[in-house]
Amino acid sequence: MLLTMTPASKKKLQSEKKKKSLTKEDAIASLKEVLDPELQLDIWTLGLIYDITIKGKDITILMTFTSPTCPYGPMIVGQIKTVLVHKGFSTPSIDFSFDPPWQPTEEVKQLLGLA
Repeated sequence: MLLTMTPASKKKLQSEKKKKSLTKEDAIASLKEVLDPELQLDIWTLGLIYDITIKGKDITILMTFTSPTCPYGPMIVGQIKTVLVHKGFSTPSIDFSFDPPWQPTEEVKQLLGLA
């Protein structure tokens, strides 16, 4: 079933987004919606997010991948930007670091069946 919004409800939603101050918790909730397609766990739980900086509606994410040659990297970055913009952040910036290299926590190892 396809849902459509009336112009009035779209305007109301946009107005509510403008009023609301966005928080780190808003960003984390959005990042939990982005799954690593190979591991089928969200990027927050996997520990791929190293830092979140918010200034008004601008957001910068510092992150890593499970490996520097992650074939799904561009797709994951696209999904991150999409969920953050949908939440109300404007033009998310994503920076990468491989220092330290990603290592799964014991909890993640258990979720992946490796422990």
